[in-house]
Amino acid sequence: MGLLDQMAGMLGGQAGKLGQYQAILSWLESQGGIQGVLDKFRQGGLAAIVESWISSGANLPISAEQITSVLGSPAIGQLAEKLGMNTQTTSALIAEYLPKMIDGLSPEGEVPAQQDLLSEGLNLLKGKLFS
Repeated sequence: MGLLDQMAGMLGGQAGKLGQYQAILSWLESQGGIQGVLDKFRQGGLAAIVESWISSGANLPISAEQITSVLGSPAIGQLAEKLGMNTQTTSALIAEYLPKMIDGLSPEGEVPAQQDLLSEGLNLLKGKLFS
């Protein structure tokens, strides 16, 4: 049994969320990784929101509309297809998870330049489950 299977089993009814989390991490990699996605948000005028996720303070929220505006409907559509959801629901899901992911992956107030996002994200999730 693989790590994902074990974690899904431990989550019980939350197994679907684990699959969503993994799919978002993989999709983020295809969008240029964390640094690439953060750069898109900064270029889209949302630098203050992004910086709140990286800093040690409270995370500012982001809306599903802002996610779609910055990342684009085609990119959201790719993830929506993988998740079996519509694009609006997918954008809302990204808006929910992305601030938490970025916050967890930048504990020192900086996003590491090179990282295996899927491994780092799963390690972060594993730490929350086992601590």
